Amino acid sequence: MSVADSLSYVVSLEVAVPAEEAYSYLSDPQMLGRWALGCFSTHATAREGLFKGTSLFDGQEVWVRIETDPKRLLIDYHVGGPEKQSPRISSRVIPGPHYGRSREHCIVTMTAWRTTDMADARWQRLCACHDAEIFLIQAQLETRKATAG
Repeated sequence: MSVADSLSYVVSLEVAVPAEEAYSYLSDPQMLGRWALGCFSTHATAREGLFKGTSLFDGQEVWVRIETDPKRLLIDYHVGGPEKQSPRISSRVIPGPHYGRSREHCIVTMTAWRTTDMADARWQRLCACHDAEIFLIQAQLETRKATAG
């Protein structure tokens, strides 16, 4: 099956920071605006819990609401317009001890779901963005840790 035929896309990468640190970063709407290519420069809106960013591709506004589950280290990013957002992207953080590493490591996984009206080219672009974004997340988290410590 090719990327164009898929209904979801998953990327994962190990990050050399504790899971709680990665989770906190991924849950922060201000930080989302540093790594999400489709929602750059995220900022709060007048509506509580609703944030707005800009697509680096076409300059369009993207609205996002972040739903978190700290106990399970899960994050759902609801994206869309100002009136309606859908849960289209999720992140999960797996602590290092869960897969045989130290507490100072974790796995960050991002999953995207394709809508039925999404053109192949747009879906392929989203998948390519996630390939890049997972590396941005890793680099930003590990750099923050290095400069803080």
